[in-house]
Amino acid sequence: MTLLRLRSAKGSHRGVPIRPSLKITNGLREEPVKKQAVAAVLCGGRGERLRPLTDFFQKTMIPVGPSKRPLLEYVVRMLSHHGLGEITLLTGYRTSEIRDYFLDGSDFGVKISYSEDGEGPRGSLNAVAKGLASGAIPESATLLVYYGDVLADLDVSELLQFHSDRHADATLVLASGYPLPVGVANVRGSRIMKVTEKPTLSLNVMTGCMILGPKATKLLRRIASAEKTDLMTHFVPELLSHRQRVVAYFLKGRWYDVGNVTSFEKLNVDLRQWKLPYMDAVEGRVSQAVAARS
Repeated sequence: MTLLRLRSAKGSHRGVPIRPSLKITNGLREEPVKKQAVAAVLCGGRGERLRPLTDFFQKTMIPVGPSKRPLLEYVVRMLSHHGLGEITLLTGYRTSEIRDYFLDGSDFGVKISYSEDGEGPRGSLNAVAKGLASGAIPESATLLVYYGDVLADLDVSELLQFHSDRHADATLVLASGYPLPVGVANVRGSRIMKVTEKPTLSLNVMTGCMILGPKATKLLRRIASAEKTDLMTHFVPELLSHRQRVVAYFLKGRWYDVGNVTSFEKLNVDLRQWKLPYMDAVEGRVSQAVAARS
């Protein structure tokens, strides 16, 4: 795997991409839609399905795209682009890679804090609850929770406005349609009548992104435990059973759940054509750096 290294005074750990000395802030940012919104990004998992890559990288730090930027950098720059100035990274496995790369976030136009898994219950639900309890996630009327191994063509500004306009306690970001990774056969008796290769099912799929209001975050902190550990499996059903107002926001663009080597390879190829406005200046400066060295 080719990894572009731009020199930084801070250096790096072995096998970790060196943090860029580029400082791109206001040029990539828009005015905040909701100044009271903050973001928490889950980036602590071991990424077992991404081995052997995760034997050498934290899964959200795997370099992707033409300039081999860490996946998590795409997420941070997207949030910065939409005016979220405070981001908490919820870390665990290989925490130092993330801390050494992003530092305080100033190179990315944001303020970054960290909440690391320690002793006690694990899982995405407990990671967010711990960040809230410790103060690593700032007090806010609106919390955006985002999975660090998901890259989506998400208009965060529109999402925040959607959540506010509907006076929701929680907004879940969904995608329409789920493409199966295998072919499907239509069988009558013992005869195969039709075969469809990798069809897309008409399902509303959760993408791993949500907005939480004060009532929802209060419930989250109350139920997090060794028995209830996962946001999607345990927390979302609790929101519904407590009759909180949960609404759906449908993603209009593409999205990738980089959960295995196959999905990583697809994203890595697609990023050659997928133009992301918050990465344009980065890609341009990296290309100039490569040209200057050749």
